[in-house]
Amino acid sequence: MNKPSGIRERIRQEMVADPRVVETIVAAVHEQVPVYAALDDSRLPEVRAIAAWGLERLLHLWATDGTLGPADLRRFRGIASARAADGRPVRAVLRAYRVAGTVLTDEVAARAPRLGAADAFALARMLLVSLDTLSEEMATAYAATSEDLAGDRSRALRLLLDDLIAGRHASVGALTDRSALLGVRLPDPCALLVAEPAAADRPDPAHGTATDLLDALAVPGDETTPLATVRGSRAVLLLPLAAAARVEAVLGERSWRGCVVTGEGLDRIALAHRLAADALDTAPAHAHRSGHVLTDADAQVLALLAGRPAATPDHIARLVLGPLTEAAQGHLLEALTTYIDAGSANAAARALHLHPQSLRYRLRRVRELTGRDPRDPWHRLTLDIARTIRD
Repeated sequence: MNKPSGIRERIRQEMVADPRVVETIVAAVHEQVPVYAALDDSRLPEVRAIAAWGLERLLHLWATDGTLGPADLRRFRGIASARAADGRPVRAVLRAYRVAGTVLTDEVAARAPRLGAADAFALARMLLVSLDTLSEEMATAYAATSEDLAGDRSRALRLLLDDLIAGRHASVGALTDRSALLGVRLPDPCALLVAEPAAADRPDPAHGTATDLLDALAVPGDETTPLATVRGSRAVLLLPLAAAARVEAVLGERSWRGCVVTGEGLDRIALAHRLAADALDTAPAHAHRSGHVLTDADAQVLALLAGRPAATPDHIARLVLGPLTEAAQGHLLEALTTYIDAGSANAAARALHLHPQSLRYRLRRVRELTGRDPRDPWHRLTLDIARTIRD
């Protein structure tokens, strides 16, 4: 075999030192492979790191007439196992490597437009052999990991929710494929509950505690598969929407507090978890008084107060006020606004020229329609914020 020419090493050094090459690879994969186009920003650093490593290794093999070694194959198998765990289809992963190989070839051609036949054939041969080898290794590892996950069902279901929380699913299609592999149908529409012991000295919840909550919140006749996992001292549950109505009673029995988000789909579980977790982090103690479970509306108001709103002001107002935003309920919104401004039912009644009992009746209707009692400090604050930002 002829000794590799020096031009290969020169090109290798140039391409490894040029950060634009990795960005070009990532951009091409993002554009040409639909699964990767749906990845959120938290996953892109991992894609860049793998692209940078793969670029360096393949160029080294070309420059030295080498082949993939045991360490390379172990890493490719590890990548495949990770993709099986996070539900990214192996076909999409292998296509991403083929796209990367095309970009690598174009970049070499741009740096050496008159590359000799021997060097060009060596590049083509290296890519074909490497892609064939890694495809076989990754497909085998992917299948083995998928079988392991399906065999340990409880662990597989925890990992599924862990990945939903972390935003690791590239698309609804990938989530559907993974659910089918596990033989489950996830709740959709769904409720995401994040809950924790109300007392700071209570022990951290184990998976058994989260499972206990899951059993207590089961919806008779519902054929979907709820999920449970833990995050530090908190249990996280993905539930059928109908279970949300029972959360307050179930948590109250256990002296737990929580936040349940019902306004997000399965493709936005990561956002729902962040909203709920941040709400528990920032809610004042009196927001949990009388066993109140925080909701989407509470979480959105808290995010707004923290300076990182996750929704528009109008959307937040509609979450809190509910039917009070309808024209037919304008008299109730007027009563609420006047009560908040006046500070008492009697003063509000005088301002509106109503009998105090009429004003109190309207406030009861406000409570019935919104689930928020204007006399409660936390509820009054959220109602006040909602009617203000709506204006």
